[in-house]
Amino acid sequence: MDASEPFTVDTVLAPVDGSDESATAVEYAIAVADRYDASVHALYVLGRGVIRGLDVGTVDETDIAENTQGFFDDVSDIADEAGVTLATSVDDGFSQTRKTRHPGNVVLDTADAIDADFIVLPREPVTGAEAEVLEKAAEYVLSYASQPVLSV
Repeated sequence: MDASEPFTVDTVLAPVDGSDESATAVEYAIAVADRYDASVHALYVLGRGVIRGLDVGTVDETDIAENTQGFFDDVSDIADEAGVTLATSVDDGFSQTRKTRHPGNVVLDTADAIDADFIVLPREPVTGAEAEVLEKAAEYVLSYASQPVLSV
C-alpha cells in the first residue's frame, strides 16, 4: 500500500467466544466499522471442551446453538444502534482429528475466506475453561495476520 493511499476497511472480523472480553472486542469492531463505513463479521469460535462434549454427547447441541444465538442477538442490537451491518458464523476452534486446527488458524482462515481488512479480538486474561478460547489465539493472530489487528 502506498503511503498516499487512504486506509480503507470494508470488513472487520471479530472472533468471539461468548466471554465478556469478546463482547467488548465486538464493540470495538463495531466502532471501527462505523468509522470506516464497513461491516462486521462476528465469528463464534467453539472451545475444546465444547467440541469434545459434542463429540461424546455430553454437551447438547441445542444448548450451544441457543447460547451462541443469544450472544449474537446481543451483538446485533449494538450493531443496529450503530447502523453497522453484521454477519455471523460459528466454527470449531479445535479438532479431534487435525492437530493443526486451533483457534488462531480458524481466525486467520476465516479472515482470508471473508476477505477481512481488519481484525479485532480480545486478549485480556480471562478465567474459566470455555472463555480461554481466544485468549490463547490472540498471540498467534497478532504474529501471523496479514491484516491490521486490534487486540483489546
